[in-house]
This record gives sequence, structure tokens and C-alpha cells, in this order.
Amino acid sequence: MLDFTWVVAGPVATRILADHGAEVIKLERKPGPPGERQRGLQGDLHRNKLSIAINMANAQGLEIARALAAKSDLVMDNFSARVMRNWGMDYLTLSKIKSDIICISMSGLGHTGPRASYVSYGPTLQALAGFTCLMAGENDEPAGYGYSYADMAGGYTGALAALIALWHRRQTGQGQFVDLSQFEALVSVVGPSLLDIAVNGRVQSPPHYHSQEAAAAPHGIYRCQPRDDDNDRWLAISVPGPQWERFVAAIGAPEWARSAEFRTLFMRMRKWEQLDKYVETWTRTQIAEHAMELLQKAGIAAGIVANGADICDRDPQLQARSFWASVALADGRRTNVTGIPIKMTGTPGSIRTPSPVIGSSNDYVLGELLGYSTEERHRLIAAGAVWP
Repeated sequence: MLDFTWVVAGPVATRILADHGAEVIKLERKPGPPGERQRGLQGDLHRNKLSIAINMANAQGLEIARALAAKSDLVMDNFSARVMRNWGMDYLTLSKIKSDIICISMSGLGHTGPRASYVSYGPTLQALAGFTCLMAGENDEPAGYGYSYADMAGGYTGALAALIALWHRRQTGQGQFVDLSQFEALVSVVGPSLLDIAVNGRVQSPPHYHSQEAAAAPHGIYRCQPRDDDNDRWLAISVPGPQWERFVAAIGAPEWARSAEFRTLFMRMRKWEQLDKYVETWTRTQIAEHAMELLQKAGIAAGIVANGADICDRDPQLQARSFWASVALADGRRTNVTGIPIKMTGTPGSIRTPSPVIGSSNDYVLGELLGYSTEERHRLIAAGAVWP
């Protein structure tokens, strides 16, 4: 697979394929400082991949890229719609070189429509898709995500698209062009708000912590006791109507829970602000983890509002399933990367190599895959077609 992707969404898609055994050749720009991409997000995104540094502004560099495409099952990019076409690396051109090639373009808004040429990143797509408006602060001003959820939605959709196209080729022998709009992938997971707009024509307001699925009260996040020097501990709780009695029993049947104003779900929904205050009088006396376990034993949906330390160091579920993987770097140090969430008994994925140093696979790709001699490789470097 020839990987032109960059930033986050595209690399997520190709990482998923690489984790499950695909040989992914990441076509890079000019190398930066040694080891700059070995840690952090970039180190996580490019593990299990190979790297070649090609100058796409050089005619010989373009020739190398096309030669690699001719040997590839898949070519994937997440540029705006015009970039691959300007390089002569679009599907119509490449299909003349390899008739059954699959080209997947994960552009922001797709290759057709009045906004096809728009530049986009995750936060702008989230605004266009309505997420930013639906996530608001206490004053109802749009807040949006601090993290680019759009990149994950686009990345996982891209990996799925690759598998569907490969399966189709296996059945028919035919390649194809896949026009994947990250915007549309994101709109498709807006959730109940999208259905409410489409079916009922209602204007949406921020849901805050109210349930967007089945009616539930209490439903929200509630402050808990501090943990060590961390006084920002919270617990998420959701109690649909049939579970109210179990919830009340689990928290010790306080007197307020027997009040007539909370007798039915309808009444609890109407009095949700008062109910939340009462629930928080209980959670403030609780360690979040202990309260979660107590409620879960009673069959109540509850979960701590995890921070980075919780997820990386303290989550027993992730530890039990060996989610955090450790990989060795070229200098002998080790770094942790996110694990593979899919556990397959027959064909398990694996994390075999860290993110490659940019251009570290030049000799393998140019020599073994494309057949360039050592002298030819030196000439390509001297001509500026390949960066060493």
C-alpha cells in the first residue's frame, strides 16, 4: 500500500491496516530532525509502516511514486481533491498503469459539490457537521471538542472503505476509486440530533448532560471526593426509569429519594435540576471509583470521568487487556503506543515496529521493490528526487 496521508485522519486509516499485516509505505516529505517522529502522536500514528522520502516536485520523484503505485494494491491520500490530480497520481491516471488499482481519497468534503475544494481540518469539519454547536458551555456558547474527534471518525471509515474495496476486487478483479468525504463520515455519527432534525424538523439546542437516547434521570456527571491532590473527580451516572429503585437502594435509600416529586420518571425529568443537587450530595462523599463499582454491582450505568492518568496508569480494564504496547526505539529507549482494540483469534494484529525515521526505508523500497541499483539510488539523491 502506498500511503500519501498526513496529519491524523489518513494516518489513522493506514495504521489500522498496517497493524493487521499490510505493508504500508509512507511517502514522506523532506526529512526533519532525527527522531522527531518517534514519540507522541506521530509516533503512534506511523508505527508498523515503512518510510521513503520522495520529492514530488521533481520529475524523477514523480516517476518513482508512479512506479510504487504500479506495485501497490492501494493508494490512499487525505489531501484536498485537487492535489493528486495535479501530480498525475489520481485514479484515472494510475488505473492506466495498473488496471485493478484501488485509490482512496479521504478529502475533507469529497470530490464533488460546491465545497469540494475547501480546505479543512478536524475542528472545522466538526463545526460544519454541527458538533461544535451541540457542545456548549453553561452560557450556551459553542465550545466543541478540545480533541479532533473528526479525525478518528474519518480514519476508521477510511480503513473500512479499504477493506470493502479490497473485498470487491477479490470477487470481481476490478479496482475502483473511493471518494470518501470525511465531512459525511462525521455527519453520519451526529446521532439522535440528526434524526430529530431529519424526521421532526426541530431546531437543535445543546443537550448539555441530558440523555439523548432513552429518557433517564438522574443523567449527568457529579462531583466526587478528591483523590490525593486531584480535586477534579467526577462520576457519570445514567438511570432510566425501571432502574430507579435499584439506584435508590444502592445509595442507601436517602430520605429525599422517597419524596413524591421524584415518584415517576416524568416527574424526575421535570425536576432534574433539584434531583441532580441531591445526587451530588451523595457523590461528594464518595471516591469516584468506589461509587462506580457500587452502582455497577446494582446494575446501574456509571463510570468515572477519566483523565489522562486514569486511562494510562490506573485503568484495570485496559491493563488486563494489555492495551498499552511498548516498542523499542532506534536509540534503545522504549515508548508506549495505543494498542489494537480488535482481538482476533485467527489473525491477530500486532505492533511490530515503531514509527520509522523519515526516509529510513529508502534502500529497501528503491532497491528491493523497484530494482534501482546502488549507483542509481545515489544519482536520484544527487538529482534531488529522493532525500537521504
